[in-house]
Amino acid sequence: MKKDIHPKNYRDVLFIDNSNSAEFIISSAVKTSETGKAKDGKEYPIFRVEISSASHPFYTGNEKTLDTAGRVERFKAKQAKAKAK
Repeated sequence: MKKDIHPKNYRDVLFIDNSNSAEFIISSAVKTSETGKAKDGKEYPIFRVEISSASHPFYTGNEKTLDTAGRVERFKAKQAKAKAK
């Protein structure tokens, strides 16, 4: 195996789903800027995600619109503009 090809900052990271506050502790090398305590009481670097398997409609079976960046409104505006032509 090659030496020195793996990241040096590989550690446990607390991933928090912003839509439903689900927490996952996963080993990762992702860059983080904040730390916090998990439900197990230990402190971990935190990385926030918009959607995860705990909130994605494919995994949950619940269909809902999760639009934090205004994508739906932009799409509808494009559709209305295209129909007007």
